[in-house]
Amino acid sequence: MKIAMIGTGYVGLVSGVCFSDFGHEVVCVDKDPSKIEKLEKGIVPIYEPGLDDLMAKNVAAGRLSFTGDLASAVDGADAVFIAVGTPTRRGDGHADLTYVMAAAEEIASVLTGYAVIVTKSTVPVGTNRQVKQVVAKANPKADFDVASNPEFLREGAAIDDFMRPDRVVVGTQNERAEQVMKDIYRPLSLREFSIMSTDLESAEMIKYAANAFLATKITFINEIAALCERTGADVKMVSKGMGLDNRIGSKFLHAGPGYGGSCFPKDTQALARMGQDHSVPMQLTETVIKVNDEVKRRMIDKVVDICGGSVNGKTIAVLGVTFKPNTDDMRDFPSLTIVPSLVGNGAKVRVVDPQGKREGEALLPGVSWLEDAYKAAQNADALVILTEWNEFRALDLKRMAKRMATPAMADLRNIYSPKDAKRAGFSAYVSIGREGFGA
Repeated sequence: MKIAMIGTGYVGLVSGVCFSDFGHEVVCVDKDPSKIEKLEKGIVPIYEPGLDDLMAKNVAAGRLSFTGDLASAVDGADAVFIAVGTPTRRGDGHADLTYVMAAAEEIASVLTGYAVIVTKSTVPVGTNRQVKQVVAKANPKADFDVASNPEFLREGAAIDDFMRPDRVVVGTQNERAEQVMKDIYRPLSLREFSIMSTDLESAEMIKYAANAFLATKITFINEIAALCERTGADVKMVSKGMGLDNRIGSKFLHAGPGYGGSCFPKDTQALARMGQDHSVPMQLTETVIKVNDEVKRRMIDKVVDICGGSVNGKTIAVLGVTFKPNTDDMRDFPSLTIVPSLVGNGAKVRVVDPQGKREGEALLPGVSWLEDAYKAAQNADALVILTEWNEFRALDLKRMAKRMATPAMADLRNIYSPKDAKRAGFSAYVSIGREGFGA
């Protein structure tokens, strides 16, 4: 089948490359000429393990190409996927649909035959019906259907998630569109992965409900962690005990500095706003957003405490600023709250992150970027672990402590234990939901 993928951001590029690996002919479209030029040279603009090799393989096979010419990409396409950004709209929490509707209108102007226009972007309930209206108004003679096909890709594991999904959700209005979508995903059905067909509104809601629930699990365990610190309980043991109940499950029950990234912050805000608009307040989700913001601020207090009550003039080594390992994405991650606060209060901050510098240089002004954790710790007054990259999971803590002016650690991912830190020579150690020492 021929597929046009509008947008070469994270979702669009990963989806386009993976569809081409299914054997489909895929043309990825973007308005940014520099991005298209890089992609044609084999340069991937995002960091996602394995994506560069898979992209090169399918370009070489003639199944994948890139262009800025929408008309040529849409001509003869069986499906046209909209995979553009839906950021939070400033001031009101709504998902900004400007790019989605602009794409729909432009697609309408170049349609040459029947096609299914598929919204891959995360959009509020009712958006696909709006897309249908926009296309019909722009081109009354257009022969098309709309479909909702939300993505469930984890950054850092996106290719595996696409090829071996928990589920594929497809919302359509008729059998004709449903059959096109089944044909597109046929390689997965042959491998017996679950493909769920729904109406448009249910498909749209599934994405928001799933992300809000996962954000709730994270926020719940972070709130429990705060209580553990006051009562002497160990949140790692509590999480394990909870997770062994198969009604709850162990995933997303790891205490940390709060959720961030490209999905949870904007999707929880959009869901809360949808509830307000329909007079059905999403009270749990609204509280999750509030508590997550409080968790970030509590992390700042932890760092200040291990620095003796003030970070002014202190040198602090921060390990990890991306919202999770194996990505360069920093959107709405607590590092964007914690690090600027430290800098603003007079700290000299050194940052080490395997992939964070490209985005982080603009987002975190006033910090020094280093490539080695031990160099960052040299004569530092505190060590802060924010992201659990593999290279930070097995540090030589003795070597680290000896290099530091004041061996104090804020382990905000609970990678190590108080015993490990004390044995290595640290004079102060704090983590999340567990007793520390010296702070």
